[in-house]
Amino acid sequence: MMRPTKQYEEIKSLLGQSAHAFEKLVGYIRYYYEIDEIWAPGNPKHKYHNTLTFKRGGKSLITLGLREGYFIACIVLGKAERDKFDAQRHDFNKAVCKLYDETEILHDGKWLAWDVRDDSLNDDFVRLLQIKRKPNRKIQPPLNCLDTCRRLDIGLSHQEITAFLFR
Repeated sequence: MMRPTKQYEEIKSLLGQSAHAFEKLVGYIRYYYEIDEIWAPGNPKHKYHNTLTFKRGGKSLITLGLREGYFIACIVLGKAERDKFDAQRHDFNKAVCKLYDETEILHDGKWLAWDVRDDSLNDDFVRLLQIKRKPNRKIQPPLNCLDTCRRLDIGLSHQEITAFLFR
């Protein structure tokens, strides 16, 4: 069942200062991955508000939980992905490495989750996404036709996408 996505202005006002980081991360995913987006609206009286999950073939890439003033980014790393992370560990921020070390290994992997309030860790999220799944978009649209590719136009205008992706 398809659920309608909230209007982007609602999302932007909910996220506040973290909206910039959300835009950059979602814009990156929509540009480099051909992937399904699952929007799950939550109960505003409950701590789990809206959730946006990027998934393909039954495997989740990342889940973004929207809260007031911030969002939570959750990536699950399996055994092979943990080995890749260990090989590239020196490229990651100390905060990411600390969270990785403190996170318990469960039956399905390490569930790494951050409260994101700014875009200081966006580069690390991108590297984690690339470890989790290589970008699979074969044809990258030129700058002047991003609004016709039908993947980046959900929630963002052409100007917003261009401003955040191509700085």
